[in-house]
Amino acid sequence: MTSGSSKVRWGILGTGAIAERFLHGLRAVPDAEAVAVGSRDQSTADRFADRWDIPRRHGSYQALAEDDDVDVVYVATPHSAHHDATVMCLEAGRGVLCEKPLALDAAQAGAMVETARRNGRFLMEGMWTRFAPAMIEAVRLVGSGAIGRVRTLTADIGWRADYDPASRLFSPALGGGALLDLGVYPVALASAFLGEPAGIDARAEFAPTGVDSQVAITLTGNGGEVALLLASIETDLPARAVISGTEGRIEIEEWFNPTSLTLVPRGGEPRVLSFPRRANGFEYEAAAVTELVRAGAQESPRMPWAESLRVADVLDRIRSLTG
Repeated sequence: MTSGSSKVRWGILGTGAIAERFLHGLRAVPDAEAVAVGSRDQSTADRFADRWDIPRRHGSYQALAEDDDVDVVYVATPHSAHHDATVMCLEAGRGVLCEKPLALDAAQAGAMVETARRNGRFLMEGMWTRFAPAMIEAVRLVGSGAIGRVRTLTADIGWRADYDPASRLFSPALGGGALLDLGVYPVALASAFLGEPAGIDARAEFAPTGVDSQVAITLTGNGGEVALLLASIETDLPARAVISGTEGRIEIEEWFNPTSLTLVPRGGEPRVLSFPRRANGFEYEAAAVTELVRAGAQESPRMPWAESLRVADVLDRIRSLTG
């Protein structure tokens, strides 16, 4: 941040639906403001900026990256552009919050982290689920021994997408498929609670374009823990996660953006804990990054570089198994 600036100044790189959702959350963060937007087309940038009352609008990603009135950039492009856009912004001196998945593969993710390290800039993968108060409480409960020793984790996520070979979900060139778009969430969830997997098994079904449309994943931990994960762009799934231990379990509905959890102790009565949102759920991630950038941090303790690299490696290994 520049000396004397009262708010952390955000730039938005990309003008799609995810950028709109992030801005809705960002508006609920008092110490943050969106000051600039970048698009590949000037007219698109202008329309987006008018809609969100953003003063600076750039007709190229490069121009946004070089805007010295921006402290941190939210990269909201399709997956295939994450690496290049992030590296460009980091090299230009901006911090970056890059939408998940951080990159198409572990090699790209490693290069992005190395660029952030070399330039002394902030970088975080946009794993917004990690910052939801309900998920933070789930981590605290597990760490406190509330459900004993974790033995299993189940999580699914999916919704039916109309088939369009040119869309980002079904286009190989845009990094499409259920695993990268949705499966990254349960893989990251398993990583948060089980750590580095000792074993991985996976099966997938494929769309006509060749991207995976459904993927089923089994991860095993070093202590015999088992995670069963499912992601789909063919059907609407319940979006339910259950973390089970030797002394109880935690159930989370709509776990990717939760507002409550249920603690079910072994032999005891279930207890529901509620965490109403202030906006749409993105505000927690936006607030955390805002404070980290203000403090001059390079990475987040809740979603550190090592964690993103581990998740990227697991995704690579899953794809090698599914073909």
